[in-house]
Formats: sequence, C-alpha cells, structure tokens
Amino acid sequence: MTDLLTTPLDGLSRALGGRMVDFAGYALPVQFPTGVMKEHLHTRAAASLFDVSHMGQAILRGAAVAERLEAMIPADLAGLAEGQQRYGLFTSEAGGILDDLMVANRGEDHLIVVNAARKAHDFGLLSDAFGADFMPVSDRALIALQGPAAEAALGAMVPAAAGLRFMEVTVAEWQGAALWISRSGYSGEDGFEISVPAARAEGFARALLENPAVLPAGLGAPLYGKLDADLAAAMMSINAVKGVEIGAGMAAAALTGSANADEIRMGPDGPEFLSNHAGGILGGISTGQPVVVRFAVKPTSSILTPRRTITAAGEEVEIQTKGRHDPCVGIRAVPVGEAMMALVLADHLLRDRGQTGGVRGTIG
Repeated sequence: MTDLLTTPLDGLSRALGGRMVDFAGYALPVQFPTGVMKEHLHTRAAASLFDVSHMGQAILRGAAVAERLEAMIPADLAGLAEGQQRYGLFTSEAGGILDDLMVANRGEDHLIVVNAARKAHDFGLLSDAFGADFMPVSDRALIALQGPAAEAALGAMVPAAAGLRFMEVTVAEWQGAALWISRSGYSGEDGFEISVPAARAEGFARALLENPAVLPAGLGAPLYGKLDADLAAAMMSINAVKGVEIGAGMAAAALTGSANADEIRMGPDGPEFLSNHAGGILGGISTGQPVVVRFAVKPTSSILTPRRTITAAGEEVEIQTKGRHDPCVGIRAVPVGEAMMALVLADHLLRDRGQTGGVRGTIG
C-alpha cells in the first residue's frame, strides 16, 4: 500500500474508516464501516458520495475537436451540443473495446474522463492525435454523488446543479471554487459527477456529508443492476452460448459515431427513435425501444477424430468420443433465451416499481 498513488480525498476516506485497497494503482476505499450492502441500499434510497478521483480528466481544445475525436470514437460527437455529455468507446482496429469514456462539450473546449486503469493508454492515444491541444488535468479531484436524493443535496449547495438534466454539464461556483458538474454516473441511479480543485475537495466533500441524506460509499458499491449486464449474464448462463450482442453489438465498432447514434423525433404519441443501434438500452437503462439481444451457440461437439489432450497427471494422450452430447441445444436455446430475457425484464420491472412506484415523467 505504501507505493500506491493517493487522491485528494485520501485523508478524509481514512478518517471516515474507509477500508483502503489497491484500485488501479491508487489507494481507495472499497467500503466504509457501514458495509457494502448498506452502502448499496443507501445509494438506492438516498445519496452516496464516491471518490472517483483516480479517473483521468483531460481537456481538448483547438479546431474541429469533435470531428477529430469522432474519428477515434464510434459516437456522434459532431452533433453534441454545448452543455451536453456523451458516452463513447475507444476501439481497436478489430472492433474490440479498449476503454470507455465520457466526452463533454463545454463550448470553448471538450472535457474527457477516462478510466484509471487505462489512463496512460488513453492519454497516449489522445496526445498522439491532438498534440498540444491535449491537456491532462492533474490538479482536480472527482466526486460522484449518486442516488435519488443527490439533486436535493447538491442543489442545496450549488443551485445551478439542480437544473441539469441527464447527461448535461455546467461550470458552477461553490465558495469561490470552480466546479465542473455533469449529471451522470455509473450507479444506475440519478446522480452527478463533480470535478473539484484538489485543494478544496475535502472541504466540499465534508459539506456534502453534513447532509444526513448523504453517506460515504466505497468502490465496492457503485456498479449494480444494469439491464444489459444482467441480460448478458443470463444468456451466457445457457449451455453452449459462446457470445452475446446487444443492439448493433460488435458491428457498432465499424460505424461512425453519427451513423451509430439513435436519433429521436417527436411523433404523434410522443418521442420516437429513428433507429435502434443501442438495442433498446443506454447506460444500463432501457430506452423504451425493443430490447434486442443476440447470442451465438456452439453445441457440445462429439468428435470421432482422435484429439490430443492430457490426463489429470499431466500425461499426454489422445481421446476419441462416441455418440452425441446434447444434439438439440441449438434448437432449445431459442425458447430458453426468450424465457431468460423475460425473467430479467420482469425482475427489472419489479425492482423499478419497488424503487419508484412506477412514476414516470413526460416529454412534450
């Protein structure tokens, strides 16, 4: 632990009893004395404060930033309006995912937030592509305030934050400190991510924690309940399933950001999507479109040709099978997959009703 990097909130996390662990090379709390389960439930019921300062923050400036960045990321960044943020992916030439990131258009520049474990890699890509127009940020902390009470808690301190809608960003002030605020997060709940000058981070966090609705949470708690993750897990639990795609899946990596974006227009009965590359799920939350999941099946093979293997003792031998093992799995996988999908959707619907009472806002 002595060789680990620390964040501006390290002292506060330790003072609050955080159990510090190695997380992407940083000493960060995996949980506090309340425990992971209580932190999980509190995030669902009120608001939790997470230290995510280990993540990489950077600014891009210069001409045609969005267009240059869109050449690297399959997301519609050229159409990203000022004051809005978008989720994106760095992909390899083969279409694999290298990392995910957030891109915010702040008018005079674009703010980038990447994962800590891939920070050096991602910053290297951005530096090569943007040169002097790429400026990593090293003097700010990043705080995530997540949960249904997050708006009230942050709005009491920074009124401008309460007016933000999901995936909108702004710059606001708190006691003379400039805050970079986005309404976003990875908890599956409403919430905000707030970039704070490092010297003011502990004071700002303590002020939030004075609100009885806000408790500290470790990194053992923020990721849970994403619809696409649960669907993928359900499909992969079916015998012989070897791969899962949601929406455009792997093909999305071959699309430009503009082509991959699912545009929306107002129809006679409300908002209507013009495409469904996302497969009905964005950020782990259903969009109201049809949920599209595909999976690949490879039935267990019965190969008559001798194949090389080893015994438990490590002896090299040949094995030859006879008969068939589960020859109908490919046919049965379809109704089983449909049933698994129905179970996951029903589970999420019931959880949503329990948390929100089924209350929904309207658009238009």
